[in-house]
Amino acid sequence: MKLQDLEIFTIAPPAPGWGGRYWQIVRLTTACGITGLGEVYAAAVGAAAMRAVIADVFDRHMLGESPENIELMARRVWSSGFTQRADPTVFGAFAGLEMACWDILGKARARPVWALLGGRMNDRLRAYTYIYPEDDAAPDAVARFWVDADAQGEAAAARVAEGWTAVKFDPAGPYTIRGGHAPAMSDISLSAAFCAKIRAAVGDRADLLFGTHGQFTPGHAIRLAKAIEPHDPLWFEEPIPPDDLAGLAEVARATSIPVATGERLCGKMEFAAALRAGVRIVQPALGRAGGIWEGRKIAILAESHSAQIAPHLYAGPVEWAANVHLGVSCPNLLMVEAIETDFHKRLLKGRPMVEGGFVEAPTAPGLGIELDEVLAAAHAWTGTRLHLEMQDAPCDWQNGNAFGGGAVD
Repeated sequence: MKLQDLEIFTIAPPAPGWGGRYWQIVRLTTACGITGLGEVYAAAVGAAAMRAVIADVFDRHMLGESPENIELMARRVWSSGFTQRADPTVFGAFAGLEMACWDILGKARARPVWALLGGRMNDRLRAYTYIYPEDDAAPDAVARFWVDADAQGEAAAARVAEGWTAVKFDPAGPYTIRGGHAPAMSDISLSAAFCAKIRAAVGDRADLLFGTHGQFTPGHAIRLAKAIEPHDPLWFEEPIPPDDLAGLAEVARATSIPVATGERLCGKMEFAAALRAGVRIVQPALGRAGGIWEGRKIAILAESHSAQIAPHLYAGPVEWAANVHLGVSCPNLLMVEAIETDFHKRLLKGRPMVEGGFVEAPTAPGLGIELDEVLAAAHAWTGTRLHLEMQDAPCDWQNGNAFGGGAVD
């Protein structure tokens, strides 16, 4: 087998855009006609520029190579430009291409990808969901939802009634380029109120996953942690900017809540440093962290630190499928993040499905998925903005803050 052709599909999910403004899905084809799908999550440049990066990585480091030689190709990309360090744009581009190689290998051997990663450790995987407003909610109700602790509690109870055993929420915005910052006291109070209402609504039937996105200084992250500790969240996600490892260690030492991070980290070395700083739940986004093989290495590093892995998802359904196959093989899997929109479900045939809060180990060869090209073409991305963006404006200490759960305009 030799890698021969690359196709890139840039797809915009319908509003409100759960999973980001667009997804970059790649399809590789070998000279013998086997195809494989992958997804690139890293999007620090625009979609057109990222397509050029993906094509360059493929042409420069992978074209004509056997898809079996994943380690060799990864080392080429890791060392590209005389760097030998994490580059989330270049290594992120490789991440999606690497997933496609695993899909090809599984199909060539008539085995699911997890069977090539050490085999099936988990027959079914625990999944968690973000707390989203109902699909038919009026626009004014959606706007209130993000600052309404009672509404969040009701929505959490509804999700738990469906079988989910963990729910995530993040009321402590904003996500601003000015981070880390001190939260408004209203942000801390709202965070504590969310935790109280959701805990009262779900009791001990579900875990609370408290999300942030690296927006606080260490001292103020500790203040926030103290406010929510009485409600016993399972994790405190990415409390400070990802490069502040000393600060991360400070937060981890100061709170009883396990600290989780990884959505914005790239490569095993960054995860190793986070683990040394006291992180006990790692959350690699496989389409940025380096792909499935790099994700397996990250899981092994976590296991050596008595830490667990919970693959992150704020992307499309191909990265989800990769997360599931990785999770099947990991003894230290905690859970996987799921986004169960109708569009996520329709875009891929054979997509792993969440039933009652859990997903069964896939059985089809490769990643077990096929792209609906007609649907993808009907939702081609034509905009100029980024997959996700942080706001320029600072925290509002007078009027309060709100974060719309990742919804995009």
